[in-house]
Amino acid sequence: MVKFGNFIFHYRNFLFPVFYLLLFIPSPTIFNNYLAAIVAGICISFTGELIRALVMGLVNIQHGGRDRNIYSADLITDGIFSHCRNPLYIGNILILLGLGVAANSLLFILILIPLFIFFYQAIVIAEEDFLTKNFGEPYTAYKSKVNRWLPDLNGIGKTFSSMHFSIQRVLVKEYNSTYLWMSCFVLLVMKFYWKKNDAAVYESLPYLIVSLIFLLLCYLFIRYMKKSKRWSAD
Repeated sequence: MVKFGNFIFHYRNFLFPVFYLLLFIPSPTIFNNYLAAIVAGICISFTGELIRALVMGLVNIQHGGRDRNIYSADLITDGIFSHCRNPLYIGNILILLGLGVAANSLLFILILIPLFIFFYQAIVIAEEDFLTKNFGEPYTAYKSKVNRWLPDLNGIGKTFSSMHFSIQRVLVKEYNSTYLWMSCFVLLVMKFYWKKNDAAVYESLPYLIVSLIFLLLCYLFIRYMKKSKRWSAD
């Protein structure tokens, strides 16, 4: 499993684009009322993004890996990581799950979400192998106290009150992935209205196009602020 996890980690940047494309394949539906799917899906995805934002806002995390291989120069155990060892991955899973619900795709939820979770489980096992070998007892002690997946919310208030939350760091770290999943969500809604093939298509289309343009402008603005070093994650 460690070797497989290292393999998946090496190509992990392709995971989301591939799974995003698979959201658009035909499938039996989950909800009869598609608006219910849209509302439920966006709530789940925003929960995942909120988790990621809370993690990033409290701790300046250098994205894992070097030369597309598992690597970490530091052992991070504070912030949300003191309550769960893999909160960012939980956020990613919830974002994709929400998109699957918004797509109203039973096939995606029953087959592709479990496959995605399996890939992440393999990555986590490979990362744990690396951290154990490189940090030894400190990581073993941390692993014995903090769950791999299930968050322990005891003391979460103290965690937030004792640390500085940086919204600027969240924007700089999250703008790319957030732009991608939100744009995907809008495209899923557009697909729904297009399939209806009625007047609602023409009524909703301008709003959806404006939404895509707005997301793109936000992406370009934050990217400019980052590249110009006006905003930083420090």
